[in-house]
Amino acid sequence: MVARRKVAVVGVALSDCGRVDDATPYALHAQAARRALADAGLDRSLVDGFASAGLGTLAPVEVAEYLGLRPTWVDSTSVGGSTWEVMAAHAADAIAAGHARAVLLVYGSTARADVKARRRTGTLSFGTRGPLQFEVPYGHTLIAKYAMAARRHMIEYGTTIEQLAEVAVQARANAALNPEAMFRTPITVDEVLAGPMIADPFTKLHCCVRSDGGAAVLLAAEEYVPDCRTSPVWVLGTGEYVSHAAMSEWPDFTVSPAAVSGRLAFERAGVRPSEIDFAEIYDAFTYMTLVTLEDLGFCGKGEGGAFVEKGRLRVEGGELPVNTDGGGLSAQHPGMRGLFLLVEAVRQLRGDGGERQVRRGDGSLPRLAVASGTGGWFCSSGTVVLGAG
Repeated sequence: MVARRKVAVVGVALSDCGRVDDATPYALHAQAARRALADAGLDRSLVDGFASAGLGTLAPVEVAEYLGLRPTWVDSTSVGGSTWEVMAAHAADAIAAGHARAVLLVYGSTARADVKARRRTGTLSFGTRGPLQFEVPYGHTLIAKYAMAARRHMIEYGTTIEQLAEVAVQARANAALNPEAMFRTPITVDEVLAGPMIADPFTKLHCCVRSDGGAAVLLAAEEYVPDCRTSPVWVLGTGEYVSHAAMSEWPDFTVSPAAVSGRLAFERAGVRPSEIDFAEIYDAFTYMTLVTLEDLGFCGKGEGGAFVEKGRLRVEGGELPVNTDGGGLSAQHPGMRGLFLLVEAVRQLRGDGGERQVRRGDGSLPRLAVASGTGGWFCSSGTVVLGAG
């Protein structure tokens, strides 16, 4: 039996993000990829694995061709926002088994610019085929699905709209420390509540921003780590889970698929949630952060509201800093944001967080992190536990 190799993230980068009116999605892919390779200090010829989704008719074939890559291992898994955590899990397994030396994960989107230029509408539609045909006639939009789940949690556990608003307030506080964040001006709970209603109970600031941007992550086998210019961040454990497509098949609106993917990732990493120094959690809406914190085991089921209202999610003074870059609620959200979670987690573990750098109680750098992505309307989840080198 061939010994499994350890796998590290050796390069991460973002493309230009926020308001990018003069670039194509392909260009953002390429920019992020070049920056990640430069961050790692590895030659492009070493990359024999490639993963991408969301662009082109034959993703990732078209994107790989655009980047000048001819990979012998590819992945085009597409499960919404959790795609990138799931892809990272697949890539780590492939590298560990000897099927690839280094795998590049890349994403880029001009979601904001496309709406501005009227190349697409602001309404995201997943079509009307398959199981969705039974929900579409009722006008059940994507945001309405999340809003309905949030309302169920409020009814079941007494979670308040003020507690949900605290998630947005603390995300903005973290974004204020991030020069790359799209929105950095502090907000209050009252300002969140006073915003225009989008889908009850969500007002505008309960919802993620719409931005342009791209990201890239390079994973490599342990034998290439000494050749890198950065400190390695090791992939310790991963988990993935698919729960439902139709809302009628979702057993409990107050339980996300992270309850399974998180348990698997922690078990495989051999660590407990209490040992995690910070978390990067998919936050298209405030409720996603709250319920994922519960399902990852940072607090009990139904206790998320009380957990978030104490300022625990802040980089400055928080017990468990969450979405340290400001998250999708304030930093950037160009579509499937899962790859951005991995970039930020790696930066923090390497000590590259700048003004927003997380520190442990003794002032040292963090050692353990978790990145958990969510796809669809809580349809899928991928969770990755990472450790500093």
